[in-house]
Amino acid sequence: MASSPPEVRIAAAICTYSRYELLATAIQSLAAQTLPQDRYEILIIDNSPDPALSEEMAQDFRQIPNLRWIYEKTPGLSNARNVAINEAKAPLIAFMDDDAIASSNWLESLVSVFADFGPEVQVVGGRVDPIWGVPQPKWLPDSLLGNVSVVNWGGSDRIAGKGEWVAGTNIAFRVSSLKDIGGFSVHLGRSRAGHALLSNDESDVVERLGARGGRLVYSPRATVSHLVPAERLSQVWFRRRIVWQAVSDYLSDASGLFERAPSYWRQVTDYYTRLPPKYRTPKGLYVDHDDPELFRQQISALYNFTVVMLTGFNGIEGP
Repeated sequence: MASSPPEVRIAAAICTYSRYELLATAIQSLAAQTLPQDRYEILIIDNSPDPALSEEMAQDFRQIPNLRWIYEKTPGLSNARNVAINEAKAPLIAFMDDDAIASSNWLESLVSVFADFGPEVQVVGGRVDPIWGVPQPKWLPDSLLGNVSVVNWGGSDRIAGKGEWVAGTNIAFRVSSLKDIGGFSVHLGRSRAGHALLSNDESDVVERLGARGGRLVYSPRATVSHLVPAERLSQVWFRRRIVWQAVSDYLSDASGLFERAPSYWRQVTDYYTRLPPKYRTPKGLYVDHDDPELFRQQISALYNFTVVMLTGFNGIEGP
């Protein structure tokens, strides 16, 4: 009697949009995993605008036996992730960006963590190391690296502590849990070429799973490296990024931000007191700073100012 084939344990999904020059390296890292090929599948969800080109590019990877290339015409990262969830044959699914490189034991580590921590754990995220497109600027403090998806909380595998979050380029879920909550919210997350930097799609899912009793584990041994391109290493990009983070947070928790708006405004005014008089104008929110601490305070002030504007200056009194 013939034995049944090994169970596929995990799906590794990459959602991509017109970045084929980066995608090849990401796929190669997934094809070279320590987990046997018959125990995992690779899903490429191509959201690019040209289906003919997508089909042509897919041919470059036809020799990888456990890879499936799926063209999805409806734009949006969250929608593409939902397609991957529905296509997955495995009970677990891990998401990685198309500009990331998985460590050789990435999938094996994720499968092991889910097994070690048991069914109450529905999300596992790991360490994300930067691949610098150019050297880290002197004005950029480490405290702001989370904005470019750098994650390193240190220690060993554990239930994530207060304030510990994980990034969408290194995150895994139980597929059944994602289906139970309806997957990712399509009104959050990036769309098309990234002109709108909406985020919070992963944190929204983690919070909804947590409300049902699901736990999040941080695993530093499940590691990917992620490109930080030169075009993101400008103060202009960081200012855009933080303003869109405020918008994303408002979409996720408008009532909470209304309550906190007065305290946010106090931080904005405190930032202005640290500036030379000539910058105590709207320009103070977008002038470049050489001092990393002053730049950090500007980013915080921009976030808080955006929140205050979105709440209509609710509860703000005085100058």
